[in-house]
Amino acid sequence: MGQSLVQNYVHIVFSTKHRQPLIFPPVEAELHSYLGGICNKLDSQVIKVGGYTDHVHILCKLSKKIALMKLVELLKSNSSKWIKTKGVAYKNFYWQDGYGAFSVNPAEVEVVVAYISNQHEHHSKRTFKAEFRAFLKKYKVDYDEKYVWD
Repeated sequence: MGQSLVQNYVHIVFSTKHRQPLIFPPVEAELHSYLGGICNKLDSQVIKVGGYTDHVHILCKLSKKIALMKLVELLKSNSSKWIKTKGVAYKNFYWQDGYGAFSVNPAEVEVVVAYISNQHEHHSKRTFKAEFRAFLKKYKVDYDEKYVWD
């Protein structure tokens, strides 16, 4: 085969360090746009970015030219530097060390988009920890609780 054809939808999730609630309007929308811009610049077409005060969700089509680990590294490092320029309230802004990344069936993309779009309503009833544990269970990820949170 002379051509590399790839279509990997990935749902990336990561939180602020110690899940500190630091992401509020107006910087919230700017941060989501900034994260989407990083994805697009790295040929990983952004589909939806959203989140809540202590975490973000990114749905994108992972480029065949970049490893997932490198994409997440660049998302976190560049956005952390950027948000610190938004004022003294963000001088101690850091992302958690780890992340979650889950493959998405193309038939389920719209379901994930709706889920990400509904984060504020969703988190009026459920914490990020509970949400993330549910993802780990849904995707049958083996994990040790003491290593998930920082």
